[in-house]
Amino acid sequence: MAVAQQKIVAPGLGAGAGTAVPDASQHKAAGEESLAPQQTRIMDRWSYLLAWLGGCVSIGTFAMGSSLVGQLNMLQAATAIAIGCFVIGIALAINGAAGHKYGIPFMVQARSAFGFAGTRFPGFVRAIPAVVWFGFQSWIGAGALNAVSATMFGYDNLVMWFIAFQLIQVALSIYGFHGIKWLENIGSGFILFSLVYMFYAVITKFGGQVDAKITGIEGTWGLPFWGATMLFLGIYSTMMLNVSDYSRELHKDVKPGALTAIYSMSILPATLFMGLIGLMVSGATGTADPIKVFSSAVDNKPLLVVTLLFIAFAQVTTNVLNNVVPPAYVLMDVFKLSFRKSAVLVGLLAFATFPWVLVKDESAAGLQIFVQTYSAFLGPIFAILVVDYYILRRRTLNLQHFYDADGPYRGVNWAGIVATAVGAMVALSFPSVSWYASLPPAGFTYWLLMNHWDACQRFRHN
Repeated sequence: MAVAQQKIVAPGLGAGAGTAVPDASQHKAAGEESLAPQQTRIMDRWSYLLAWLGGCVSIGTFAMGSSLVGQLNMLQAATAIAIGCFVIGIALAINGAAGHKYGIPFMVQARSAFGFAGTRFPGFVRAIPAVVWFGFQSWIGAGALNAVSATMFGYDNLVMWFIAFQLIQVALSIYGFHGIKWLENIGSGFILFSLVYMFYAVITKFGGQVDAKITGIEGTWGLPFWGATMLFLGIYSTMMLNVSDYSRELHKDVKPGALTAIYSMSILPATLFMGLIGLMVSGATGTADPIKVFSSAVDNKPLLVVTLLFIAFAQVTTNVLNNVVPPAYVLMDVFKLSFRKSAVLVGLLAFATFPWVLVKDESAAGLQIFVQTYSAFLGPIFAILVVDYYILRRRTLNLQHFYDADGPYRGVNWAGIVATAVGAMVALSFPSVSWYASLPPAGFTYWLLMNHWDACQRFRHN
């Protein structure tokens, strides 16, 4: 999309270098997303809260809960999820501040820390897990639709439903944040009702087994407990990086404290219900496949259909917000594509993730390792962005530099790359708490290099 050009001077900096900064239209049409500073803010605080609520109902959370069977009891699992969600809320508010204030997306925000060319590294680190989760959750959603079709009409064709489901999600994605706003707002009530019902159905069906295998065990408050907080946190560690992609759409009058509350309050219900349901049903039945679990947990056919439709709908709300937008922005930046073309390409790439392998029971442990591994890289990048914005830039940015490919942020900022590698090595040495472990070494290394490595001095410009 062609955008107008204007001279913008970042607040508090006086005259800049005079570089033209692209200006997003004041009347952005559906699907016309851009990397320019966002002027039109289409979400108030309630729309934003409901969008995050709908976007965080992930069947991946169900799988993470399943992996805790035999390690934590019910109280410990609920506490671990609550701690993880609180940390997530703080982290999202901190790293989303730049996007909220200046209207810039993640791929632009990261240019001062990684450089115009170097930003491709954190971009692809963010995009790859999103595409994998897109494929994983689409297969789950298609399985739910196929179960409804088989139950109601006797038609059983999972491959056909997967292809159709993927195409529907791509069609919804091309409407951008206008479509996301209404999809998430309308669907949040159905999501909350369905989560409460499924929790009730599981307790009713498997109450005895849950007491014996989950509630009644001793569990631990040691390292596995803290590892569990990171496990649920790890699901959202991707969104902690690109939260500016979302916060740039939020009205500017929302304060930082309110933002933390919005993130925590929206993420906690979905994560708590899905994590505990996964823990209970896997402990009671020995299977991590949610379709099989709910098919056995719900005896009433109409209610079974509602439950399965919820599972399918939940995948749509999560994928469109969290697994299409981030890689689409990466493709827009790297390959100069439009948002709509990028969204279609993300949908096609999700076919290549082989989700029918990821959803198998024997893949649950591998999925956990996958989350821990990519979190080892996401934690350092998060720390670097925070140090860059709050300590080096002191929350004041000159937007001219962020849109000048020949300016001080040209090329690669090796301080960001080296600091990410240092943090990732530390994280991989402590896989159960990789995200936590990666933050201090990555942040300190970046600060040290930016202050003492001559090759990085031009990146010190705001």
